[in-house]
Amino acid sequence: MRDYSAFFSGDVPSFLRSPVRDIFAKVDLSAICSFAGGYPAAVTFPTEAIKRLSSDVLDKYGPKALQYGATQGVPELRQAIADRYGVPVSRVQITTSSQQGIDVCSRVMLDPGDIVLAKNPVYLGALQSFRSYRAEVRPIAASSIPAAASGLRAKFIYVIPDFNNPSGETMTLSEREELVSFAREQDLLIVEDSPYRELRYSGEAVPTLYSMAPERTLHLGSFSKILAPGFRLGWIIGPEALLEKIYICKQALDLCPPVFDQYIAAEYISSGELDRNLVKTIAEYRRRRDRMLGLLERYMPEGTFWTRPEGGLFLFLTLPEGIDTVALYDEALSAGVAYVAGSFFYTDGSHRNTMRLNFSFIDEAKMEPGIRLLADLISKAR
Repeated sequence: MRDYSAFFSGDVPSFLRSPVRDIFAKVDLSAICSFAGGYPAAVTFPTEAIKRLSSDVLDKYGPKALQYGATQGVPELRQAIADRYGVPVSRVQITTSSQQGIDVCSRVMLDPGDIVLAKNPVYLGALQSFRSYRAEVRPIAASSIPAAASGLRAKFIYVIPDFNNPSGETMTLSEREELVSFAREQDLLIVEDSPYRELRYSGEAVPTLYSMAPERTLHLGSFSKILAPGFRLGWIIGPEALLEKIYICKQALDLCPPVFDQYIAAEYISSGELDRNLVKTIAEYRRRRDRMLGLLERYMPEGTFWTRPEGGLFLFLTLPEGIDTVALYDEALSAGVAYVAGSFFYTDGSHRNTMRLNFSFIDEAKMEPGIRLLADLISKAR
């Protein structure tokens, strides 16, 4: 086989493979009990509303809905998001997925060798993006940000403050205040990744970092969890001067987000269908979360601990010391159960005794057998 390495850019060695995508590539998820993916439940997709809205969009906009659109996004969707979140429309940029939002922020702000501060454990897709631009990701602790970041000159802080992927945890108001104070003292930007914020099942909402520091925060949102991931739509809310550079950058990436999808999303919001569907989605996910928490209580061996998320799609297990979930993975897969090893989400690959479990996607009939299989594997590995 020919060696093509001489043709690759200097960025290519920094590309990070996704262990989650590798699982999907080699395993038929329908044949096992899989807690590995981050997929939403298909039952939450508003398929009948999408059929109706698709027809409405074509009747209302005609060929315009099938043409190229503005790089910033179609005005109707930008306005709908601006109205929903109480910001000027000039501060809204539509993206082709919130993953693109992360990547375009990285592309605009990072040079090789730059430092990004992030709260461990970190969303894997963000780590992939930062490292692909040869940035260095340094961990910070939400409870002691100044101490953890002492002496570091970073470009920005990256966090998922609501229902973090992978941990499911939510930053408290005091933790957010400390982060904002530190960002202002050090003159840092904040990238607030917020794809799960609308999916709260218990507890009280905490103000966004953007609302606390709009002059230095880029707030990323997504339709993947509140409409359907196949639309590949997200948004960025932020200062106009930053969005201007992102707008120019996006011209070289995709010219414009999917136009037809944007018009459907705009009608989805303005018709009230989003809020109606959220009521059903939240009830569905609350029930699934509660069921998984109950099964963990019933089956997990002593010495195993887990987070109790107030929303989102994930919870995080910490197993007894000495159990390596990376080493255990092939055995688990052979037994018919899949998870994502928690160490993949840590900047240094540590915490090998952890794992991420998703409760939104798994066939409900497989949830209990899957938890029992995991519990048996953990018990035998102790």
